[in-house]
Amino acid sequence: MESDNQSLRGFIAQTERSDPANVLRIREPVSHELEMTSTVFELDRLNKSPVVIFEKVKGFDMPVVTNVAGSRELLAQCLNSTVANLPTAFRERCQNYIASEVVAKAAWNEVVLEGDQVDLTKLPIPFQFSVDAAPYITAGQITARDPETGVDTTGFHRLMLRGKNRLGVSLHSRRRMYEYHRRAEAKGQSLPAAIVIGTHPLHYMGSMVYAYPPNVRKFDIIGALFGEPYRLARCGVQDLEVPAGAEIIIEGEILAGVHEPEGPFGEFTGYASYRSTQNVFVAHRIRMRRDAWFHSVVTGMSRDHILISCITREGEILNALKRNLPNVRAVHVPHKTCGAFLAIVSMKKVAEGEPRMAMLTALGTELYTKQVIVVDEDVDIYDMEDVMWAVATRVKAEKDIMMVPGVKSAVIDPTSDPTTFTVTKMGIDATAPINEDFAERLVISPEQRSRAREILAAANAI
Repeated sequence: MESDNQSLRGFIAQTERSDPANVLRIREPVSHELEMTSTVFELDRLNKSPVVIFEKVKGFDMPVVTNVAGSRELLAQCLNSTVANLPTAFRERCQNYIASEVVAKAAWNEVVLEGDQVDLTKLPIPFQFSVDAAPYITAGQITARDPETGVDTTGFHRLMLRGKNRLGVSLHSRRRMYEYHRRAEAKGQSLPAAIVIGTHPLHYMGSMVYAYPPNVRKFDIIGALFGEPYRLARCGVQDLEVPAGAEIIIEGEILAGVHEPEGPFGEFTGYASYRSTQNVFVAHRIRMRRDAWFHSVVTGMSRDHILISCITREGEILNALKRNLPNVRAVHVPHKTCGAFLAIVSMKKVAEGEPRMAMLTALGTELYTKQVIVVDEDVDIYDMEDVMWAVATRVKAEKDIMMVPGVKSAVIDPTSDPTTFTVTKMGIDATAPINEDFAERLVISPEQRSRAREILAAANAI
């Protein structure tokens, strides 16, 4: 097994050495239809989130690796951080861009398939939910260049299997890739692109950064997370540069002026999504390692699908808040609220109006975030019961709830307007007033808790 510190294999090899309980190898043959998804969701229900390797997938010769990004502990280890400091470490690291390095040799150049040899149906692409229209490549990172500036980007877009060389694509995030395709289409051109499968979790994390200058490459942000130049190699479509340590590269183009039905698909919202930009990717060539692994992200509301977006949103919202509100302590985007729609902000309020500033900043920073709750620093933002206690006991609805109507939101947000895709965003100030004689919170000190545990342990109660 390759020990490259920037590859998926290197990450798994390191995890098996340092934390073997967090890698689960399943040797029993499994179906590519539904079984892998339900297995990961059952682990999630048991509050377990190891990397899972399905070594034998019925009807295919390639193993499937999934749940790579389902554990805050493993992601913190990747950044040499603690779980508590993970959003801050991400925020600080990803701003120190490191230029990428182009290498001559790529791991994915061992097998090259083109022409009639291209057959995507031979890949063990999971069929994840019964509502899905087809099997989906979910860990496929599309890389393409801006037709006007030449700056490239990389990011996740769902890819529906439509045939041997054809994939349905939705560019519904309406960010850089959507704009690159629009610019190419305006010139009457298809957009050359490469799909990258099988990357390190730090690539996954870095690709989820949205707020960065237009002339900066995502690969340089990923390099910043690694703390060294990200190693890339040129593939055979428009000399696009892609990660040298990846498992599989699918070269092709997103067609201009062609739209075909795509979806429904089990999205991170926990609902089937029927909304799509209905684009089409045509594959011209496949390159892969001789013993390639197929990387898949379990969809729906799995940690694998959502957790990194929680961390990246926490980091980006915290970064925006810190510019004008240095007394903001932390931000939490809970997994159970789809890793997107709700942000909880902890702050030491020193003046009235600061929570409202925090709400407006957070709501304007992140497209998907539509509800923000601001709490005092005595509230544990990682404990939803504690957060809701603050809402229940500190909010005066007539003055503490703020509505912002008509704000651009996510296409696949089920509450967004089906025509304009706008929503009413909301902020809740759940901080206690500072100029009133407000009720004092009951507190059990750490020393009292420690003594209580001693008493319970002596009674064999814990």
